[in-house]
This record gives sequence, structure tokens and C-alpha cells, in this order.
Amino acid sequence: MIRHAKQCSLRILVVDDEPDLHLASAEVLREGGHEVHVARDGEQAVAIMAALKIDVLVTDVRLPKLDGLSLFRLTRRQSPTTTVILVTGYAEVHEAIAAVREGAYDYLTKPIASEAIGRSIAGIAAQVSMERELVKVRVELARRESCDQIVGRSTVMCRLMDRLNTLASSDAPVLLLGETGTGKELVARALHDRGARRGKPFVAVNCASFPDTLLEAELFGHERGAFTGAVARRAGRFQAAHGGTLLLDEVGDMSTAAQVKLLRVLEEHTVEPLGTNTSIPVDVRVVSATHRDLRQMTRDGLFREDLYYRLNVLSIDVPPLREREGDLPLLAQYFLNKFHRPGSTPARISPAAWSALAAFAFPGNVRQLGHAIERATVMANDGEIELRHLPAEIADEAGTRSGGRPAPQTLHVAKQEFERHYLRHVLAHSDGKRAEAIKILGISRKNLWEKLRGEKPANEPGSRPARCDPARVERDCERGGPLDES
Repeated sequence: MIRHAKQCSLRILVVDDEPDLHLASAEVLREGGHEVHVARDGEQAVAIMAALKIDVLVTDVRLPKLDGLSLFRLTRRQSPTTTVILVTGYAEVHEAIAAVREGAYDYLTKPIASEAIGRSIAGIAAQVSMERELVKVRVELARRESCDQIVGRSTVMCRLMDRLNTLASSDAPVLLLGETGTGKELVARALHDRGARRGKPFVAVNCASFPDTLLEAELFGHERGAFTGAVARRAGRFQAAHGGTLLLDEVGDMSTAAQVKLLRVLEEHTVEPLGTNTSIPVDVRVVSATHRDLRQMTRDGLFREDLYYRLNVLSIDVPPLREREGDLPLLAQYFLNKFHRPGSTPARISPAAWSALAAFAFPGNVRQLGHAIERATVMANDGEIELRHLPAEIADEAGTRSGGRPAPQTLHVAKQEFERHYLRHVLAHSDGKRAEAIKILGISRKNLWEKLRGEKPANEPGSRPARCDPARVERDCERGGPLDES
């Protein structure tokens, strides 16, 4: 008797009206470590499949009440993840071959050899084992990548997190709006991880990365030979995200033809792979993201209005970095921690380099800041990051400012701005622990609080003593205080 390499345990349903045959096959499969159920006719098989999630259906073509081919087609519609093996006599081989073209995994001829059914099931077990492992990896990556990566304490980010937590419990489609590089995919992952679908797949596809025909195949799947280059059958991203969340990034770049098909999927909750008329049910929460003005695109006839309203049931505006007052030091420190070489201490940023970062507009938002810190970390070689280590567009703009005409502000004002930015940087480096920050800065707690509030220090020439509540200063310094005030 053949012994199978144990890839994973499958739940198998064997359907045959000859008891000796289905009992013999069941015994072989149980020895392989699988859970096996048996049925004598097609109707009994349908009842079992309604009660249990079956991984593999092994069915005779000739069955009473409901024949094997009809059972196969019913299974394809109602349980698309179930793999089907057909058992047939020589006279019905042509029917079995036709069914394989429709999506059956394999066919076996009677009498069934234990080695033949063992090989088929072992192949399926290896495939299922790999798919289950991929799902676990995707889930683990989704949790790891989304956990604590939405960094920010600014007012706009606190509002975003409040809205995100509210919408996470819903299954309604969400449209994420924001400039390129603001972190829309991180927001989508956070929605997934905070909702009821956490633990299920999170699948992202960039609609701008594929030509029109390939995007449809990527989303909805395709059969072998559906188009030039389709050498094998492939499930689409909707099927891969079944039970979980699908992110359609840059949805505004979708062609009109793809928009029509996407609208149909959203309305009917089924997909039709290219090259087939078979509808496959899918249960997916769709989150879309775009940097384009979809409302204007609908007015211009570039985006379907009915699809726009389908995608925009709920919406979240992801703010650009320039509107996130006070978040730059936190983000910079996050990237310093992320990109430092293993075994080394995260680099520090020199005052000149920090001044350049604080003054730069970052049109590419958080993504551009991350790339800048990564480059600077490499160029500084674990040393202090200086102005020359920053990307050219940031360093050159800082050089132009310092080498050109004087800035339209007094030295005192410029000094105050630099102090506030640098104080925030030190606070971020010390994880908001002000007691540690004042040791690094060499100033008092009261002076630190005054500078963060933008008030003149008491010893500034020509200034009146700053008014502050000593008890409040002490309390805020001990617990961290409102870092986002400026």
C-alpha cells in the first residue's frame, strides 16, 4: 500500500454507488492521514457538502439521482475552492476530458489503482499546503507591516485614526483620497486589521501597473489560452482576497472596459475569469485609493459615475505631510530606526541637515521622506547625517536658501523656528520622555516648555516674564505633554 508524503490533512468526499469501490478508496485516503466522507449518490453528496467544507471531491461520473458531471458543475458554482477528481469507465473518458477543460483537477479510470489516487491526492495536498502557508504569510506580513506604522500625533492624524477606527467595523467599500506617497496602503491595511476580516487575506493591486487587458486578467483571473501568453489557468486577485480585503490602488487609472467589469463584480459579488462564462462567488471588502479627483473625472466622462458612487460609500482623506504639523520628527526617527544597519545604533541628524529637512516641502510626502532618510543613512555610514548626505533636491534647496538673498525674517525669528524644530527632533529621539530630552539639551523643564509653546524665554532681552502655571508645566513635563502644539 502506498504511503503519502504528508503535506497536510484534507477533508475528502468520495461519491460512488458501488460500496466496495468507495470504501476501498476511502481506506487508501484515510491511511494517507486525510478525513474521508462517503456518499452513495449525487443528492447525498450535495447534502454533505452543504454541511461540511470539502477540500476534494472524488466522484464517479455515473451516479443515481444526480450524475457526477452535474455534481461537478454544481460544486464549481457553489464551492469554487473545492478540487474535483472524476472517476469514469473507458466509455465516458471523453466526458471526463471535457470536464477537465472546464476546471476539474484530474480524471481516473476504473478500476482505480491505489497508486493513481494516491498521486492525485498528494499533488492536491501539496498545492493546498502551499496555499495555506501563503495565506498565513500574507496575514503575518499584513499584521507586522500595519502594526504601529501609522506614525503621527498631529491633529489631522488623530482625526484620521478616529475615522479609521469607526469605519473598520463596516464591510462597506471605502475610498481613500490623498496625494501620492501619503500612506494610503497603510491606512487600507489598518482598516483590514481592525475589522472583522482580520486574519483573512489582504491583497493589494496597483491598477496603474498593468495594461488594460492584463489588469482584467489580474483582477478576475483567466483560463489557459484565454489570451496570448496565458499558458496556465490562474485565479485573480478577487479570488485570492476571498473572505478578506482587496485594495485597488490608483483606481482612477482603470480603463473604461475594466470599470464596467468592476462595477458588475461589486453589484453581483461574482467574477468571471477571462476565457470562461462561469461565475465564481467572491466575498471581498473593496478598498480603493487614488490621488486623482474622481469627481472631476466623472464630470469629464473619464470615470463612470455609477462606479464612483459604488466605491465612495465611505471615504477617508489621507493628509499630505505638509499639513501634519509636528509629525516630521516622529516620522524621521521612525525611518532612522527602520533603516539603520543591524547591530548599529540609529544615526543622528545634524542641526544643518535637520534644518534642511524641516524647511523642505516634500511633494512626495512620507514616501519621499522615507527614501531621503534611507539614502542619508547609507551615505553617512552609521555616522551623523549631515547636509551633504541628503538627496540633492533637499540639500540644494537648503544651499540656495543659505547662499542667496537673506530670508525675509529676523535672526531672532529664524532662531526660534530652528529651535522649535530641533526640540521636537530631540523629543522624538527620546520617545517623548522630556526628562531625558532636557538632559540632552542642557536646559530646564520650564525653558523647554516655553520654547515648545513659542513663547519668549524669561531672560530674552526686551521681553516680559513669560506667564505660565508652574504646576501645569511640571505635570506636562512628567507625562509628555501636548507635543503637537507649536
